[in-house]
Amino acid sequence: MGNGLNILVINPGSTSDEISLFRGKEKIFHKTVRYSPKQMEPFDTHPVTAQFEFRSKLLMDTLKEQNVDVNSLDAIAGRGGLLRPVPGGTYLVNDAVLRELKSCQYGDHPSNLGGLLADSLAHSLGIPAYIADPVVVDEMEDIARLSGMPENPRISIFHALNQKRVARLAAKELGRPYEDINLIVMHGGGGISIGAHKKGRVVDVNQALDGDGPYTPQRSGGVPGGGLLKMAYSGKYTLQEMKLKMKGKGGLVAYLGTSDLVFLENYLDNKPVSEEDLKMLKPGVDKEFIQLCLEGMAYQIAKDICAMAGVLKGDVDGIVLTGGIIYDPRLKPWIIERIQWMGKPIFCYPGGDEMAALRDAATRVMNGEEDAHIYE
Repeated sequence: MGNGLNILVINPGSTSDEISLFRGKEKIFHKTVRYSPKQMEPFDTHPVTAQFEFRSKLLMDTLKEQNVDVNSLDAIAGRGGLLRPVPGGTYLVNDAVLRELKSCQYGDHPSNLGGLLADSLAHSLGIPAYIADPVVVDEMEDIARLSGMPENPRISIFHALNQKRVARLAAKELGRPYEDINLIVMHGGGGISIGAHKKGRVVDVNQALDGDGPYTPQRSGGVPGGGLLKMAYSGKYTLQEMKLKMKGKGGLVAYLGTSDLVFLENYLDNKPVSEEDLKMLKPGVDKEFIQLCLEGMAYQIAKDICAMAGVLKGDVDGIVLTGGIIYDPRLKPWIIERIQWMGKPIFCYPGGDEMAALRDAATRVMNGEEDAHIYE
């Protein structure tokens, strides 16, 4: 049955929707529908769910434009939104999922629209709709939740969809089931998450949204607590400004003025760069400091990867590096040179193919390889 399954995949983002149609492993089409600030302006003061009708129409327009016979679809998979913490896996979109995505009870984010859009079309066709491995996947062991501050426990918010995807790819290369091995997985993009995968469960991971971990192109990571408190109570910054320092204007943006790794690499290598990009650099930033900041990010990533080896008591079958930063010609070797001493296989899967991950999740359920979870 699985070789010819027609799976439609919908991945809503802040300013775009990614839409793909797969027949088995073959990608029939992929399109990114982008939205201008003017198009999004009417929704600025409303919950993200207010965009549903607008995005639904553009989804249907895209399917019509691509000559998709919706009656040929076997299932639809949408990006998982902000629900309560759940174990990893593929979830059938049911009334409970729809109710909480619509309410935005656990957060107001464009990913909430993934399940809503998938269900709307699937329901009309009488086929199943799924979400898989949302960012709120929580498989942490109790010991990993302890932070030293009972009112502020460590929590699990990370790039679950891509981490689980590449973990399965590495397991396949090792010739063993994902559920039988231990891996350390690092996803690096605008945010960076590093997880300890123990027999198919992510038992420890840094809170990648705005919490701990390495600094990233746009996030500050786990900064010194004492200094953070002094800044917060100095009267110099509002709560919103402090939030931006942690997420959005932290990391490389704070040090250099930009998070554009391609520009930074071209600049370091004396390749042509635009005047507009050059203007983004903070005054006084030179190539030596850029290199130091990039290597500092790789240093922190490697340090946290090594820490996860302690979580797994050294019983590590492989280390997986994924996300956009693994395309970077400097960061990748800098990370590897600090972790290769462990003598474990290192697997590199640059980027993050969320569309294929959602397709695979739906396919496994449709083929009977795993059961769909029921959210209650």
